[in-house]
Amino acid sequence: MSDTLLSLAGVHTLIGPYHILQGVDLVVPEGGVTVLLGRNGAGKTTTLRTIMGLWTASQGEIRFGDHLITKLETPDISRRGVAYVPEDMGIFTDLTVAENMVLAASNGPVDQKRLGWIKELFPPIGTFWEASAGTLSGGQKQMLSVARAIIEPRRLILIDEPTKGLAPAIINAMTEAMRELKQTDTTILLVEQNFAMASAIGDTVAVMDDGRIIHAGQMSELIEDDGLQERLMGLSLEAHQ
Repeated sequence: MSDTLLSLAGVHTLIGPYHILQGVDLVVPEGGVTVLLGRNGAGKTTTLRTIMGLWTASQGEIRFGDHLITKLETPDISRRGVAYVPEDMGIFTDLTVAENMVLAASNGPVDQKRLGWIKELFPPIGTFWEASAGTLSGGQKQMLSVARAIIEPRRLILIDEPTKGLAPAIINAMTEAMRELKQTDTTILLVEQNFAMASAIGDTVAVMDDGRIIHAGQMSELIEDDGLQERLMGLSLEAHQ
């Protein structure tokens, strides 16, 4: 990892009367995985939604590559190569798995070679190809949500808590898929409470509290420093496993 792919500088976001982001400074290097950690309500999801243009920053700048995207609409940001996997998965439960995937391929017919690779990453996609997405288990729905985001090559994927509420076996499968995905040209910004997964795939890490980034650095440094974990989170991050 070297060049900066995404950067936020002094970003503030207001939602109604609430001042959620209060000057976020964040750098996401190109390549690999940056993990965004923090307690519930710290502003992690708001950060992802602001990057994606679902909420508009009231102050500050967001840059993607060489382009300022702060005020762009969500479709324009998506067309620049950014995908978003929300915490609620965002799949169409009344449609089949196949229809969900076809709809996600906005640039034309589904690339069959890439689809084959995705089915290897997430075997339930192939197994339940003609099934209604609403009949899938929670873990299978999460796999479909990520699969939809990568049906076309993306420069950046924003993923919000993909392992929340999932069984350990599904978390392990998701972790392995993320490891393989990070070997491609795709950069990942991941919000994740499961520190075992975050530490297994994260290259860099940022910690949020009260709408600000209070720490940023290498994941390896955070893993090895119990004292730093205590100062940042109030408890050892081992408690998040």
